[in-house]
Parts: sequence; structure tokens; C-alpha cells
Amino acid sequence: MRQVFPSREIASQVHIFIYAYLSTNFKLYNRLALLLFLIQIKIKHIREMALRVICLMSRFNARGVTTACRSMSSKANSKNIGFIGLGNMGGPMASNLMKGGHKLHVFDVSKEAAGKMKAQGATVYDKTSDLAGKSDFVITMLPNNDIVWKTYEEMTANGVNENTVFIDSSTIDPNVAQQVQKLVKAKGGRFVDAPVSGGVPGAVNATLTFMVGGTESEYECVKTILVDMGKRITHCGSYGMGQAAKLCNNMLLGISMIGVSEAMNLAIRLGLDPKVFSDIVNSSTGRCWSSEVYNPVPGVTPTAPANKGYAGGFSTELITKDLGLASGIATSSNTPIPMGAMAHQIYRTLKSRGYGSKDFSVIYEFLKNEKNN
Repeated sequence: MRQVFPSREIASQVHIFIYAYLSTNFKLYNRLALLLFLIQIKIKHIREMALRVICLMSRFNARGVTTACRSMSSKANSKNIGFIGLGNMGGPMASNLMKGGHKLHVFDVSKEAAGKMKAQGATVYDKTSDLAGKSDFVITMLPNNDIVWKTYEEMTANGVNENTVFIDSSTIDPNVAQQVQKLVKAKGGRFVDAPVSGGVPGAVNATLTFMVGGTESEYECVKTILVDMGKRITHCGSYGMGQAAKLCNNMLLGISMIGVSEAMNLAIRLGLDPKVFSDIVNSSTGRCWSSEVYNPVPGVTPTAPANKGYAGGFSTELITKDLGLASGIATSSNTPIPMGAMAHQIYRTLKSRGYGSKDFSVIYEFLKNEKNN
């Protein structure tokens, strides 16, 4: 019969080794890491001795023990995660996954974006299919319907591992999300749509909201990964429902940004100080994300793109695309969206005037220079 536990002599030797190791000049973290490793192995005597030693280690302060334990826990839950699309949103999201202890496999058409992640320790791939083959989860964060569909076609062309879960956090048509799910399923994998809200600040600070479309079990599965990038993960229903929620939300966002920009512009022209008026709005019934977190007037909200020449953030081109998608699904569902349609037309005009690469809050800059004729 195979011996399950070590002899007393072996246990004694290990006991002596542990104490000898602790008495050396190794750093606190390394010594504690050894003990935590010994705790995890399936040898009862060694595990108990390691626990006993930790309890006796009065020289270890609580902060040091906590830091090491968190690190070990993070490594224990580490996954191989593929990330495709490392732009303004995808880059920070991927970084937060690495901070969560996961091993990242990345791809981006921009060598510069991929290089930034490589510098943080990620593995860069030239082919998405190779990336998928090394990943437990694959997250895509891409600009539009066509790029998402093409990426999944190429990535799954030769089949995928049956245990790989694909998560699309792009903002696309719900019908396209459903088609991608069928494609991935036919190739042997699993897929959920999980678009996000919260903008670049949410991506950087890991406070995004995820809207997940898929089965209950798939939702519970991907939630374990998404929590490293967001603070709220909501199950919206079946495939495509995450995208439906996102498009409705972004339609409201576009409408509200135009409304805030109009109100701020009018208040300033009437002689009100923009900061004073903003404070009034944000403590009154007009309060919203566009006024409080993302105010479009330079000098009002320090972290908003308005203070950086409207660079970065959520581009006018993308909000125009999302409003177009919202208009499309409104038409197909025979739903009137008069304000949404008007917002779409305004942003189309803004894009045609050369503001496409600017943050969508640049609508204020556009209105500021306009007059009623």
C-alpha cells in the first residue's frame, strides 16, 4: 500500500528545515511564501507544521502576512486570458486583469499598444487563433460589427478548445452577437456578450459595469473574471441581451451629453460661472453622469477629456456608430426614438465637421461656436 503520510523522521527533518530557513536573512515575503506553499501541499504533517510556524512568527507584522497571502491567493486563482483589442478601453482592462494575477495573452493591430502590454509582462501574438489556443478565456474589445465578425471567423477557423469561453465586450448589434455565439458554439467553444459602461475612467479604475448576455451558468463562469475589471456585473438575459442593454444605455448617454452641453452653453452665455452652475446641476434634478463625471466644459471636472483638448475617451465616431445601431434596432422593433434619432443626426453632423476622433463631449465645443440664425 502506498504510504500517505511521511515518517516521523522525514517530518522532523522538514520541521528543522523550516526553522532553519526562517532564521536566515531571506526577505519576509520569501519566507512566508515557502510556508504558504507547504500549507497547500497534501501532506498533513507538513501542512500542520507550516501553520504552527506561522502562528509563532511574532516577528511578522500583519501587513506583511496579508500582502503575501493575497499574492498567493491571486496566483492560485490565476487563469490564462486572451485579450484582443488594446485601445483606450481594452488596454486598461487588460492591465487590471494582470493586476488580478492572471496570465495575459494579447493581440492588437497596433504594435505600440501590444508593446505596452508586453512591457507589463503579457505575451504578444501575431495570430488570434494561436492566442485562443493558449487561453481559458478570450476577451474581445473591438470597434464594430464587421471587425468583431471577421476576428471570430479567423480565430475559430480551425476549431477551438471546448473549455475556452469567449467574451465579447465590444458594442455591436445584438443580432451580430447572436450570430457570433452560434459560430463559436459550432466550433466547439462557449460565448457570451458582455459590453461595458463606465468609460475610460471606469476601465482604468476597474469600476466598469458589465452587461452579460448568455445562460445563467455562463454568467456565473465569466463573472469570476469580469470582477477584476468592474464593480457591477449584471445578467441581462440570453445571447444579445447584453448588447441590447448597452445600446439603449448609450443612446441615453448621447442624448444626455447633448442636453448637458446645451444647458452649460446657455448658462455661460447668460453670465453664469460654469463651475457654479455645474455645482447647482449636480445637487439638483439635472444631475447625471455627463454633468458630474464627464462635464463637457473645460475647467469644470479636472479628469474629464474636456481638460485635455477632448483627446482620448469615447470618440465621436464611436458614439455615432452606437446611435446608428440603436436606430437600427429601434426600426426593426418598430419603436419610436425621436430624441435618439435627433442625437444620431447631431453626432453625424459633428463627425462630418472633422470631430470624429475627438471625445464625444466635444459637442459642447461645437455648440459654443454656433448661433441661432
